[in-house]
Amino acid sequence: MNILFFLTPKAMCAYVDADDTIREAMGRMEASGFTALPILDRAGGYCGVLTEGDLLWAVKRLCVMDLRQTEQHGISEIQPRRKIQPVRVDTRVEDLLSVAAEQNFVPVVDDKGAFIGIVTRSSILKYFQERFFPEQA
Repeated sequence: MNILFFLTPKAMCAYVDADDTIREAMGRMEASGFTALPILDRAGGYCGVLTEGDLLWAVKRLCVMDLRQTEQHGISEIQPRRKIQPVRVDTRVEDLLSVAAEQNFVPVVDDKGAFIGIVTRSSILKYFQERFFPEQA
């Protein structure tokens, strides 16, 4: 089985741009309803993941007392508490499972490092539930 079976394509993913301000990133995160978003550079390359916790700790570390101040700081100033490594599009499903066990979603990149989408842990679980426990699906 190919991991593309589980892929949510980039066009359907929420993400932040590497040159966004903290305020812009907060707005995108709020609008999406997700607590973690991939960070992409201008060329569409994967740079990492931004989490609510990362934002919270950055606001504390930068001593931001007014929301308007978040417009003066870029997400490049944020030190992520956890580095989320992407998988390549040709990754085996067995290897994908071990990565997905540790995080809610797994970023997927092509052979040039361009972000092509994510695989969510819930999509993997739904597949296995439907396959092995169809009466409960």
